[in-house]
Amino acid sequence: MKQSFTAILSLIIFFSGTAFSQEKSTLSGKITDAKSGDPLASATVSIPDLQITVIADSLGYYAFRSLPSGSYLVEVRYIGHKSVTRNLNITGSLVADFALPENTVEESEVVITGLSKATQIKRSPVPIISVSHDYLEKNLSTNIIDAIAKIPGISALSTGANVAKPFIRGLGYNRVLTLSDGIRQEGQQWGDEHGVEVDQYSIEKIEVIKGPASLSYGSDALAGVVNFIPYKPASEGKKIGDVILEYQTNNGMLGGSAMLGAAKNGLEWKGRITHKQAQDYRNKIDERVYNTAFNETDANIALGLHSKWGYSHLNFSLYNNLQEIPDGSRDSVSRKFTRQITEEDNFRPIVPEDVLTSYAISDLHQHVQHYRVYSGNSFRMGESRIGVNLGFQKSIRKEFSHPQYPDIPGLDLELNTLSYDVKYYLPQLDGWNLSIGANGMYQSNNVARGTEFVIPAYRQFDLGLFALLKKTFDKLDIAGGLRYDYRFLKSESLFTIPAPVTGFDQPVYGSDTLTADKLFPTYSHRFSGVSGSIGVTYNFNDKISIKANIARGYRAPNISEVTASGVHPGTGVYQLGNSVFQPEFSLQEDLGFSYNSKHIVIDFSIFNNTLSNYIYNQRLASMKGGDSLSLSGSVEFPTYQFRQGKVQLYGGELSMDFHPVKALHFENSISVVYGNNNSFKPGLKTDSNRYVPFIPPLHGTSEVQYDFDIKSHHLVNGFIKIQLAYYAAQNRVYLLDNTETPTPGYALFNAGAGIGITNKKGQVVCNFYLMGNNLFNIAYQDHLSRLKYFEPYPEDPRGFHGIYNMGRNLGLKINIPLIF
Repeated sequence: MKQSFTAILSLIIFFSGTAFSQEKSTLSGKITDAKSGDPLASATVSIPDLQITVIADSLGYYAFRSLPSGSYLVEVRYIGHKSVTRNLNITGSLVADFALPENTVEESEVVITGLSKATQIKRSPVPIISVSHDYLEKNLSTNIIDAIAKIPGISALSTGANVAKPFIRGLGYNRVLTLSDGIRQEGQQWGDEHGVEVDQYSIEKIEVIKGPASLSYGSDALAGVVNFIPYKPASEGKKIGDVILEYQTNNGMLGGSAMLGAAKNGLEWKGRITHKQAQDYRNKIDERVYNTAFNETDANIALGLHSKWGYSHLNFSLYNNLQEIPDGSRDSVSRKFTRQITEEDNFRPIVPEDVLTSYAISDLHQHVQHYRVYSGNSFRMGESRIGVNLGFQKSIRKEFSHPQYPDIPGLDLELNTLSYDVKYYLPQLDGWNLSIGANGMYQSNNVARGTEFVIPAYRQFDLGLFALLKKTFDKLDIAGGLRYDYRFLKSESLFTIPAPVTGFDQPVYGSDTLTADKLFPTYSHRFSGVSGSIGVTYNFNDKISIKANIARGYRAPNISEVTASGVHPGTGVYQLGNSVFQPEFSLQEDLGFSYNSKHIVIDFSIFNNTLSNYIYNQRLASMKGGDSLSLSGSVEFPTYQFRQGKVQLYGGELSMDFHPVKALHFENSISVVYGNNNSFKPGLKTDSNRYVPFIPPLHGTSEVQYDFDIKSHHLVNGFIKIQLAYYAAQNRVYLLDNTETPTPGYALFNAGAGIGITNKKGQVVCNFYLMGNNLFNIAYQDHLSRLKYFEPYPEDPRGFHGIYNMGRNLGLKINIPLIF
């Protein structure tokens, strides 16, 4: 491995030297209103492939002073106007003016995730969406995944208010790859209650690929990709900054974040620090849900250099979260929550009210730390370009489960990841854009410092070789590619004996293993697979476009699926893996239609996804009836085991946005996915096993928003909105051995309002947002909420089993841009 990274670093040095010999190019011009010809001051001009943006001055003029020569997509945006994109061949000193027409609807975004170069969504065959900063600001959420869970085709597997994992079209866990600024996020994604280690206040927009993205990213992108894109750095010669303050009433969440950045002479820097904390959340059935509080602190700093040869970025980030995880234990008479106070766990007292309303973190909690440093680089070499992204991450996860020894973690995992991504963009040939590359990672995971072991220590090496090709024929775009992936996974054997004082399991080695318990054998396996995609889009005119894509995805089993054997403290189940698993493969077909006019936008897509060797979790039944229980210490836990089979997922999404006048928005969306489990022979297929587990129900939103400005009173960007979010009943469930249960449907009413205040120069000095979710305090359980199954008395005749989702929640957010 060391030799591989040395070779990559040598390439960077070589290409840097070659790139510095490039001649400098410039791009400048004027941005105006297409109808009046008036200059559009503060319009933004971006070149996504170079990750650089400038802002037009008071007369509408903009200028990039030092660019690498080449062909780039340039995007110009201004509030209330249609964004304009243009492919420009920038050589020498180029002048390009842009005239932007007024527009009442949102224009097709430019995206970069999983593509050979920046592309408008309507010209990309890949099913991809972009979630804007405006959407993130105007919707109340408790974490960054919750912020996108209402988007058609996207759902969230949640464990309380601050822990959520993304699901795309019914698939999640290690099938959805999470990126942060284009770099894969690695933090024990196999765990049910392992959330995403991202500072939600640092994100400006989110791009989501809805379908196999193995072509660009390899294993773990079989279902799609979620790319969290941070705020852009300051424009040349500018300073930027903001202060964000937030309060939410349901769990008393207090959040604050501050950012500062600047750029001059091609050198840029930006830093942010964030803190948020909350009490236990509440609903009208459970009242306060014990052990759902959290205390999170995040920080990041970014450095960058832009010049005629390209750009180089260096980023550092840390994420530190003290996160409580409930176990659902209750008093059998009052159904009030109880807590564990002894290791024997033969008596649990009711949790006092002052504990439920405290910000203090309980002894039984998770401590999640994630440190990351990465470098993103792009070097221009004549007509070609090379991109090199390198990263190192350290994920430390401690789950404290011993009430009498609160400083000793039960689960203690340390995951170190080195990731690499090298792409070579060949010179454009007759309109064909070809890029080739290699990416992957090396991981080592240490588990030996804990007292509870659900997976063994392991080492993993991934390598993927790929080629991407794109061609535009006037109104027709064709894109596709091929990829080969290889994974080597090796885990170590683990032997334990009881510790002398505590009696907890402790690892032993050498001759001590002769009298020890063997928890895990040595495991070694090589996985490989071929993936690819081919797709087309056709734009009949500026309003109507269609697209079609077929993609084959690949995913190697994760460490938990092949080796798990033990109790995961955060889940309350005894998990078993299967060492003979083979890689998953998927074949997904997508069709899409888009209509975009002055007053209406319609997007419609359907998909069919067939997966072989699909891995899912099944609860085991005892031969005597009831659940199969496994003993860990003195406690029995329900037993689950992974199994493989063949499944089919199909469905679609529809969104219809109406804008009868510029200020009024009527936006509607609906999405559905069905899952058929074809793992059983016809004679063995029953109503209890015919469906795929944990598929989200049909859901959608309807929203009316009115925008307004009162500039004479220094009020701008005002809006008032009401929203209905509806979720159908989910009765297509995997009932076998009580793995899953049906979920009733429900509807939630949400609302929001916001306003910006300007100074005498027309600059925004403060933005206020007042929002509310579940205004009628509906008692409901999301079908993908893990807390739904946290029920110690399933035979209790009073109903309301499990833990319910959050009740009414009001939020106040204040965003203060710093003016320099």
